[in-house]
Amino acid sequence: MIDRATLRLTLAYQFHPKFSAGAEVNPLEPDATAIANWRIVDEQEVFPAIIAGTSSDRIGSPHGQAFFLTASKSLEPWTHLPLAPYAGVSYGTYRDDVRPIAGLIITPLDWLSTTTIYDGRNVHQLLNFNVNNHHTVSLLFIQGKHFGVSYSVRF
Repeated sequence: MIDRATLRLTLAYQFHPKFSAGAEVNPLEPDATAIANWRIVDEQEVFPAIIAGTSSDRIGSPHGQAFFLTASKSLEPWTHLPLAPYAGVSYGTYRDDVRPIAGLIITPLDWLSTTTIYDGRNVHQLLNFNVNNHHTVSLLFIQGKHFGVSYSVRF
């Protein structure tokens, strides 16, 4: 496993309901990157949300920045199932490449969700436990061979 992915700290501020930005620091590597998310278009009855952002490059890359554009849409109004797929494109500086990205979020309960992520090279799985919308613990299965844990707090 790459040291950069072993321990990762992020801090982000919600400047606007549609825009957050901050920094990611990887203490085991001399590495810090900007993170940001901008919901350009809100999801509507028929149309998906459009989101642009930046973060560190793919999980497992030793360095680099990624810039992405995605479309996401809840399918629950049509399927009566808690499914929300997304798809888009990402440019990564580590390999200087453009690649397709996609994923699926399933939220069977308010406090429980699963996220499948395709980062353009590998598939990753997350099981997320949300407590009072302030704390989230995620169990990660990275590249089909590594396990991890993530903890985040919102205040």
